[in-house]
Amino acid sequence: MAAIHRNGDSRACGATTVVSLQTDVYANDKLISVQGDPNSHGGGALNASINPGTIFINGLEMVVNGSTAAADSLCPIEGGAHCGPSATSGSVNIFAFE
Repeated sequence: MAAIHRNGDSRACGATTVVSLQTDVYANDKLISVQGDPNSHGGGALNASINPGTIFINGLEMVVNGSTAAADSLCPIEGGAHCGPSATSGSVNIFAFE
């Protein structure tokens, strides 16, 4: 099972997720992240790479911890994790997918 990834949860590059593509579904009082949400460094659109196409929020696939992401605004200058700032944290008690 994978933890639900939410607004403010961490990314591999040290940024946090900025939920901006949905405004009404929460876990632990934080908006749940969906496909395409950026990070706080700019860019870094999340991929719902772990979602088997089963959970959608307002027509967008939900994102969980471990999901991949597009490069953010600091790639390639800073390189490394900025070129693939995947989701690295999530809820401690709300999970999806077995």
